[in-house]
Amino acid sequence: MKKLINISFIFAAVLVMASCNKKLDVPPQNFITPDELNSAEAVKALLGGAYTLMQSASAFGESYSLEADLLASKNQVDWVGTFTSYRELQDKTQNSSTSQASALWRNAYSTIATVNTVLDKIDLIDENERDAIAGEAKFIRGLTYFELVNFFALPWSEGNAATNLGVPIVLVPTYLYDSTKDKPARATVAAVYQQIIGDLNEAVSSMPETNQDGRPGKYAANAFLARVYLTMGDFTNAAVNADLVIQSGLYHLNALFSNAFNNVFPSQEDVFGILQTAQSNAGTSNGGLTTFYSPQPAGRGDAQINSGYYSYFSPGDARRSYNYEGTSIAGFDGKYPGKWQDFYRVIPVVRLSEMYLTRAEANYKNGGTPIGGVKAIDDLNTVRTRAGADLLVLPLFDKDFIDERFRELGFEGDRLWTMKRWKKNIDGFPYTYDKLILPIPQREIDVNQNLVQNPGY
Repeated sequence: MKKLINISFIFAAVLVMASCNKKLDVPPQNFITPDELNSAEAVKALLGGAYTLMQSASAFGESYSLEADLLASKNQVDWVGTFTSYRELQDKTQNSSTSQASALWRNAYSTIATVNTVLDKIDLIDENERDAIAGEAKFIRGLTYFELVNFFALPWSEGNAATNLGVPIVLVPTYLYDSTKDKPARATVAAVYQQIIGDLNEAVSSMPETNQDGRPGKYAANAFLARVYLTMGDFTNAAVNADLVIQSGLYHLNALFSNAFNNVFPSQEDVFGILQTAQSNAGTSNGGLTTFYSPQPAGRGDAQINSGYYSYFSPGDARRSYNYEGTSIAGFDGKYPGKWQDFYRVIPVVRLSEMYLTRAEANYKNGGTPIGGVKAIDDLNTVRTRAGADLLVLPLFDKDFIDERFRELGFEGDRLWTMKRWKKNIDGFPYTYDKLILPIPQREIDVNQNLVQNPGY
């Protein structure tokens, strides 16, 4: 039986790290010296702090899903709230000083700085668990860079990954700021992806198959590799990694679609999820998925389902009816997705159903003998059967794969990346449109002249 870990605490050093890294190159007022991290317990506590940063509203607790879905809002979500920075994302009118981009960037690089310190101090960990801890740190770093390069750079599908600018790659901790060298430039998109793949592959080889709730096992790294390779158009490796997760036998689709959400502990189809508790969560008043996707009186209700969403479903599809009515804090009536109804529940990051959809898409794109020995249509229909939807019949078309991901993964931050991967217009704009990419925060550019701003800002 899995053991629940409490990630609600943050070791004091993590608080210092977070305060030191609000900008990549601002001289910290406080900093950690190597001598202050001198025990295995301190290093493991620091790793716990990285999980708390991932739980934040500026990461998996809100931004990684909601900001992506607002950018790809058509037929999915309407922002009816009063916070203008979210409205600007839906309207594609954000500027270089948008608070949403700054918060996401700041939190991501604080997370990376934290795990870089863990890796720098890994020799303090007992030998029998050293590799596993290092694997977790690299898993966190790999998926954080994946989110960064998606949000702040042109997609891999644009075709010039070797020259397009990605994000700065920082692999060592900064214990004491040095203005002569701690001003990293943006690496290319290809270089960032190479780093992501390297980190995730090392995580696969180092982490155990299963882990405590809230901490990833090796198949979580395989699941993210499947995402990464699918994004890159490496369909063989995407299918291979998705198949490894499916064939592991550790995960199973819940009998009901609704059972995949609002769980106190990870469900049987959660390959990786972020824990939430009353003491440690993404927010309950002005931040967090549940805050914005739940109506009054529990939440703010600022994000409502767009009426066009329902046109993607057959009548018997349980996913079509997994919603409820309510009123936003601004007084707008509407419908809300059931996925984020309850506070203090697990936020699924990778579910088994995504792996079926990824294997299906990759095998469809590859052609020939399907990896895993399962036809693309059968993988799609596995997901549809659980939802009670009509089964698809041959021949399949590109739209079947794009729309099935929308039906299954709507409001989970997938739509923007799927549309970019398939090179589809998004809200009437080309998939490479400037405002479908976040700006490098202006405050970072102001203090680091090595950072180049994205076009359109």
